[in-house]
Amino acid sequence: MFEIKYIGRSQEPVVIIDNFHPDFESLKTAATKSDFAKHAAFYPGVQAPADPSHLQPVAPLLTQIFKEAFDIQNGVSLVQCAYSIVTTADTDLAPIQRLPHVDTADPGRIALLHYLSGEEQGGTAFYRHRKTELDVLSPDNYVIYKAALETEGLPKAGYMRGSDDRFEMIEHIAAKPNRAVLYRSAILHSGYIPKYIDLSSDPAAGRLTLNSFFQSKD
Repeated sequence: MFEIKYIGRSQEPVVIIDNFHPDFESLKTAATKSDFAKHAAFYPGVQAPADPSHLQPVAPLLTQIFKEAFDIQNGVSLVQCAYSIVTTADTDLAPIQRLPHVDTADPGRIALLHYLSGEEQGGTAFYRHRKTELDVLSPDNYVIYKAALETEGLPKAGYMRGSDDRFEMIEHIAAKPNRAVLYRSAILHSGYIPKYIDLSSDPAAGRLTLNSFFQSKD
């Protein structure tokens, strides 16, 4: 039903679910009728609000995963739910968008990434920072990580595509229509954006995902 991979030196769980949603085509249709715009400051593309009721059919499965993979026993609250399309070209990325990132250093925040487009649009990669040897950030180590980044100077242009002299790619999850991936938001990660895809803002043609974030009640 789902696969759990334990990645990096921290052995953090990453959960992969194929054939995730029973009404996959309806989700894609809803995206084509949504109004996309620039919302998140650091997301390299456009987003549109998604109806959170789409999570109801998969709620029992998610509850099981939260308990078994992430040891969340008292449930979660939904923080955000949005369609997202990557549209920013390599040459237009801000320095922070060229690096692996975390959504938050809070260990209780869980990300759900649901691929709605084809596998040719690229998956998701997870990283270890070579200098600090960190793959998961926390309130305790964030200052160390930030200071190390500042000494390394500006990153090279373009999206992260595999390992470089600063970061080692420790896992790559390929995109697949109706595949979902769950992971703690505090893991260093990045969209794996193929170099020559058309970064269209059309949800029927672009790199479309449905992103949800949950906060542990534990």
